[in-house]
Amino acid sequence: MTAKLILSLNGTVLKEYPLNKERISIGRKPTNDIAIDNLAVSGEHALVETFQSDSFLEDLNSTNGVIVNGVEIKRHFLQHNDVIEIGRHTLVYINEQQVPSNNMEKTVLVRSSPRMAKAMAEESADVASPRTMRGDEGSASAPQFQHNETQLVSVQQSAVVQVLNGPRFGKKLPLTKTLTTLGKPGVQVAVIARRPHGFFITHVEGEKFPLLNGQSLNDQPHLLHDHDVIELAGVKMEFYFEDGEA
Repeated sequence: MTAKLILSLNGTVLKEYPLNKERISIGRKPTNDIAIDNLAVSGEHALVETFQSDSFLEDLNSTNGVIVNGVEIKRHFLQHNDVIEIGRHTLVYINEQQVPSNNMEKTVLVRSSPRMAKAMAEESADVASPRTMRGDEGSASAPQFQHNETQLVSVQQSAVVQVLNGPRFGKKLPLTKTLTTLGKPGVQVAVIARRPHGFFITHVEGEKFPLLNGQSLNDQPHLLHDHDVIELAGVKMEFYFEDGEA
């Protein structure tokens, strides 16, 4: 069954929109896939991108913002029954294919959005610099760091993240796409962008920033190094290059 958005105003359902193509635009202009004729809605307000059974909502720098489940968002992975507020109108996301899960240990791997991948890759292009963050090498949960602090990697190198705890312990996620999304939608999400000069992690969603080697990230992309440990949504993962695995 195709996922859909149900548009309503003041509790009255106006129309249902199946998410039957990769990009669905939302805005006041009549050229949008979901056109909402209201002055509180920007001409090009938001975008929903769908890949197989997963949908991703992005605010297109609108004037009045996008609210999901009472929280203003910039980027959000949609979950069944999410309530989206745009101006005075409401959109409810329905996706009965999704399997509800309360497992905080779950790691979600979502297909990368070409548009989002380009934006994230551009953000990371200017931040290639020696790492300033270190893990606690005396910690039992942190690996020993033996990489060159100033060395940048080649895009030809293959990298993976491997889950270090929980029911998915040992699972490996190859970082083969331009953008790989990790985390639990609605809780904490980060993306890893593959660039010619390395792999960069950036916080996307959640009140708390992910941890890198035990230290909190900020909203800027961070260059990843061999055997860095990432922690988000209660899951620890090790980043490493396959040809550099011990």
